[in-house]
Amino acid sequence: MNNKKIEGLYIKKLKLLEKYNIEYYIKSKPSVSDNEYDVVKNDILSLEKKYDFLKSKNSPSQIVGHKPSKNFKKVQHKVPMLSLSNAFSEDDLNNFENRILNFLSEQKNFNIFYSCEPKIDGISASLFYKKGVFTKGLSRGDGKEGEDITSNLLTIKDIPKKIHANDFPDEIDIRGEVFIQNSDFEDIKDKFANPRNAASGSLRQKNPKDTEKIPLKFIAYTFGYQKNLKVQNQFDYLKKLSEWGFKTNPLNKLINGVNNLIQNYNEVEKQRINLDFDIDGIVYKVNDFALQKRLGNVANAPRWAIAHKFSSNKAVSKILDIDIQIGRTGALTPVAKVKPINIGGVTVSNATLHNEDEIIRKDIRIGDTVTIERAGDVIPHILSVDLKKRDKKSAKFIFPNKCPSCGSKTIKDFNSITKKEDAVRRCSSEGYDCEKISIEKLKHFVSKDAFNIDGLGKKIVENFWNLKIINFPHDIFRLDFEKIEKLDGWGDLSVKNLNYSINQKKKISLERFIYALGVRHIGLENAKLLAKYFISFNKFKNFPKQNKYEELLNIDGIGETQVNSIKNFFSNDTNLKVLNELDKELTVDNAILNKKNGKFKEKTFLVTGKLYGISRAEVKSLIEENSGTTVSSVSNKLNYLIIGEKPTRRKVESARELKVKIIDQDEFLMMLKKTS
Repeated sequence: MNNKKIEGLYIKKLKLLEKYNIEYYIKSKPSVSDNEYDVVKNDILSLEKKYDFLKSKNSPSQIVGHKPSKNFKKVQHKVPMLSLSNAFSEDDLNNFENRILNFLSEQKNFNIFYSCEPKIDGISASLFYKKGVFTKGLSRGDGKEGEDITSNLLTIKDIPKKIHANDFPDEIDIRGEVFIQNSDFEDIKDKFANPRNAASGSLRQKNPKDTEKIPLKFIAYTFGYQKNLKVQNQFDYLKKLSEWGFKTNPLNKLINGVNNLIQNYNEVEKQRINLDFDIDGIVYKVNDFALQKRLGNVANAPRWAIAHKFSSNKAVSKILDIDIQIGRTGALTPVAKVKPINIGGVTVSNATLHNEDEIIRKDIRIGDTVTIERAGDVIPHILSVDLKKRDKKSAKFIFPNKCPSCGSKTIKDFNSITKKEDAVRRCSSEGYDCEKISIEKLKHFVSKDAFNIDGLGKKIVENFWNLKIINFPHDIFRLDFEKIEKLDGWGDLSVKNLNYSINQKKKISLERFIYALGVRHIGLENAKLLAKYFISFNKFKNFPKQNKYEELLNIDGIGETQVNSIKNFFSNDTNLKVLNELDKELTVDNAILNKKNGKFKEKTFLVTGKLYGISRAEVKSLIEENSGTTVSSVSNKLNYLIIGEKPTRRKVESARELKVKIIDQDEFLMMLKKTS
């Protein structure tokens, strides 16, 4: 990669980080987890370390947080509010301590004590006191200047307004975290995504009376500017904070030795489930203020402190209930309703239990304390049960043998290949006879790779079903917009937009139409194969009359399982009625046969991340029309990895290791122009 491309990548990552900062610090609506944010931040720092010519005033090595909001007066911090370096492993902690020893020119037997303070996931605030009186409060802002949010901070009961202690400094800038307890968040969770967003949004209210309505808390942990502070170390300072009337973290400890830090880290991580506030790691600070002064800072972080982040993808919680969800193919999926827990910056309250066999194998029960994993985009699932914490009166969970929605018998299909029953239990209803199946089929019908109707998301489909506005797919194209306009949350503009979106989708390709029907075992790839066989919608619709199902077995990629699903679909009278009604409303384009010698011949592509102005389905279609192939994973057979916004990091790293060419959306479209 030449310098120009390296600089381009660097600038792109800076812009992405800037977007995340605005969402996190200004809008209080982060779109990514803390872990995903850290990945981008560390990528920028790694690039700067590797290439000397990369430098920007907007780099995380130069700034902290984000510029203060224009809604509040900007005020300079007397002492900058620095960020912290992160540690994720024991090796990171050993390196941290070794760097300290090297800087101080001390031997390994030099005893360093650390103040270990669990890191609350809230909003940093700086409180300035003069002669014991709280005079001003600032947000972190960009670390150098913050927002004057004094009026809002005055509404927080945890913040002492006047300190009468004789040993309180003449002037001091006390710093800490504003947060909301999880128990208090339960009452306002409909208004905010998570407790941190609630705290941030509340502190940014223009009217302090609105802030006062939110049960904000404050925990103090450090100081910035000070005059006549008479303590010599961090742990004694925390004790003084308590004496002066400030709340401090009850889990704070004084520890020396990396092994002991790790032991404490593991113990605190286990306690997270029982805490009434979210913590995302432990901050280690060299306890001695004299040593802190000698060590000083590096860039925008202290050399004497580090944040040891908890595992970004695991946490411990408790199962409150087990719910059975029914998918569009009738599959019964058990879902654990768990006590909400923060995993990698995301509040998790549900975890999949996969199927009946999984529940039996792990002996999962209501009331169990469990370890939950959430890795990347994977749905949170339960790894294990802590049997030591199980209530002796707990009973095994019995999977229903009747559909919770329609009462039909639930069945397990026999797999002719494995000669075993499938793990998944299903509702035996066909077509639209089961309410829950119907709703899920309708959601699938309007989904991204199917009709992709803007403004008709899953929640709206479900709401329209409950109001009996939509019962079948063809109802979507016959909506009573005058009735919809009278519903809560709908107006003239939103109704016009929905009407426009639906009309735009009255023309569709045969392959996407077949996929949209939600026939079991017929995914998008199989729908493409079937479209090339049928060519026209008319031939597809009238196929049952010909009774030539065995011919479908000649299609490469279509087997007995798919053929049986198609036969079941066409044998249902409701499905046939739906096809006839859709025929009256839609124009279904004939299938386009791919070029046999297109310029993407023998080239393979994989798409990761969000694309703009074009869907993944369209990109795949364009590739295939030009004789190319799309795959689902990175391997040495992959030629091009197309990346959009927020690509899967693992795929990008694997592609780099295998020296697969990585291109963005614009580069792909340029390649496409050259092929035409």
